[in-house]
Amino acid sequence: MSKKVSQTLKEKSNRAMGVNAADAKLTKSFMAVAFIALLVGGLLGLLQGLERAGLIQLPHWFNYYQVLTAHGILLVIVLTMFFTIGYFYSGLSHTLGGLLPKVRKMGWIGFWMQIVGLIIAVIPVLTGRASILYTFYPPMAASPDFYIGLAILVMGVWVCTFGAFINIANWRKMNKGKHLPIFAFFAMGVFTLMFFGSIGVTIEVITLIFWSAGILPTINVMVSRTLFWAFGHTLVNIWYLTAVSAWYVIVPKIIGGRRFSDTLTRVVIVLLVITNIPGGFHHQIVDPGMTQTLKFLHTFMSLSIAFPSLMTAFAMFYVFERTGRKLGGKGLFGWLKKLPWGDVRFLAPMIAMIAFIPAGAGGIAQTTNQLNQVVHNTMWVVGHFHLTVGTSVILTFFGISYWLIPHLSNRVLTPKMNKIGVIQTIIWTVGMIFMSGAMHWVGLLGSPRRTSYTTYGDNATALGWDPYLMFLAVGGTLLIIGVLIQVFAVFNMMFFAPKGVTEFPIAEPEDPEEKTPMWTERWGLWIVLMLIVVSMGYVIPLVDFIVNAPPGSPPFKTW
Repeated sequence: MSKKVSQTLKEKSNRAMGVNAADAKLTKSFMAVAFIALLVGGLLGLLQGLERAGLIQLPHWFNYYQVLTAHGILLVIVLTMFFTIGYFYSGLSHTLGGLLPKVRKMGWIGFWMQIVGLIIAVIPVLTGRASILYTFYPPMAASPDFYIGLAILVMGVWVCTFGAFINIANWRKMNKGKHLPIFAFFAMGVFTLMFFGSIGVTIEVITLIFWSAGILPTINVMVSRTLFWAFGHTLVNIWYLTAVSAWYVIVPKIIGGRRFSDTLTRVVIVLLVITNIPGGFHHQIVDPGMTQTLKFLHTFMSLSIAFPSLMTAFAMFYVFERTGRKLGGKGLFGWLKKLPWGDVRFLAPMIAMIAFIPAGAGGIAQTTNQLNQVVHNTMWVVGHFHLTVGTSVILTFFGISYWLIPHLSNRVLTPKMNKIGVIQTIIWTVGMIFMSGAMHWVGLLGSPRRTSYTTYGDNATALGWDPYLMFLAVGGTLLIIGVLIQVFAVFNMMFFAPKGVTEFPIAEPEDPEEKTPMWTERWGLWIVLMLIVVSMGYVIPLVDFIVNAPPGSPPFKTW
C-alpha cells in the first residue's frame, strides 16, 4: 500500500516539476541523433534527386547507389527509430512518474548500441562495399560489416523495447485495476510491434553475415525477402502508429479540445497491433513461389489495416468539428476557420493527416494485385513512400518537436520560432507535393525505381520522363531548405530559446464518465492473437520455401 502511495506522490511531483532532468537528457540525445540523421540524409536525398533528374552526375567514388543506400538507412531506420524511442520514453517518463533507474540505464545502453551499429553499417556504405539499397535484398551482397552493424542496431532497439516493457509492467503492478495511461498504451502497442516485427529481419541479417563472409555458400532468396518484408511492412506501421498517437492524444489538447473516445482509441491500437505484421506479402505480390490463396490472405490482412485508419479519420475530424463549433464556428464549414492554423503544433500534424488520405488510397492500390502489377518497381512506389513517411509521419514528427523539445529543455516556443515553424511546414508541404506528385505521375508512365538517370539510348518513352523528373528536383530542393530550417529550429529550441515551462499536452477524453472496459488491458491476449495471425500468414509459406527450396544463390556484387 505504501508503495502505491509513494508512486502516486512521485507521479504528482513529476507532473508538477514538468520534466525529469535525467530522463529528459536521454530523450534529447535520441532527438539530437534523429535530426542529425535528417540533415545528413536530406542532403544525400538532394544529391540523389538531382542525379535522378539528370542535372548532375555523382563521381564514381561516391555514386548514386551509395547515396541511395545511405539516404534510406539514415531516414527510414535511424531518423524514425531514434525519434520514436525518444518520444515514447519521454511520454512514459511523464505519464508513469518517471523512468525506473534500470530502465533509464537500458535506454542509454540501447542508445549507444544503435550508435555503434550505425557507424559499423555506414562505413562499408561510404567505402563502396555496401551499395545494396535500404532493402538489402540477396543475392546482392554487402560486406559482412554492414550486416553486423544492422544486427547491433536492431539489438539496441530491443534493449530499449524491453526497458519500456519493464517500466509499464512496474506501473501496472503498482496500480492494479487501473487503466494504463493512454500515451503509455500507445507506447505498449508501438514497442510490441517494434520487437515482434523485427525478429524475422534479425534472423535474416545474422544469416546474411555468414553468407557474405563465405561461411554459407548460398542463401535462400525467397526466405530472406519474406523475412525482410515481415519487418519492412511492420516498420511502416510503427511510424504510422507513432504519428497516430500524437493525432489522438496531443493535437486535441493543443486546439483546446478533448479526445473522442478512450475506448475507441484503445481498440484502434489493439487492432493495428493484431493485424499488422502479416501484410508484408503485398510487397512481394509479383514474387514467384506463393500460391494465390496465400497472396489473397496477405492482401486481406493489409486491407484490414484500413479499418482502424477509417476509425481514426472519423474520430479526429469529429474532434476538430466539435472543438471548432465550441469556439464559435457557424455553418457547414465555419468550424474550420476556428482551428489554430497559425500554430505549427497543429498545422504540421493537420497537413500530415490530410496527406494520409491520398497516401492511404495509394497503399490500397498497391495492395491490390491488378493495380500493383501496373506500378510495382516504378517511381510510383517511391512517391507513395514519400507521401506516407515523408509527409504524414515526418510532418507529425516535426509538429511534435515544437512542443517536445522546449518541454524537455525547460524552454518555450516563441512566436518568432512558431512563425519559422509555419514557414518550414509550408515549404515542406509544397516541396513534397512537387516531389511526390512527380514520382507518382512518372511512375504511371513507366519510370523505374532504384535506378540512376538514363535515357535508355535516347528512347522516346524515357525522354518523356524528363519534365517530371525536373519537378522531382524542384521538390527535392525545397525539401532540403525545409530540412535546414527544421534542424535549426530543433537545436535552437534545445539550447537557445528563452527559459520557461512548456506543457506536455495530453488531452482528456471527451466523456470523463465513460467507463473503458478492462478487457482492453489484456495485452497478453492481444499478443497471443497477434502471434496466431502471424503464424497463419507466415508458417506455411516459410516451411514451403525451406522444404521445397530451389538451389540457393551465392553472393553477387554488381558494382
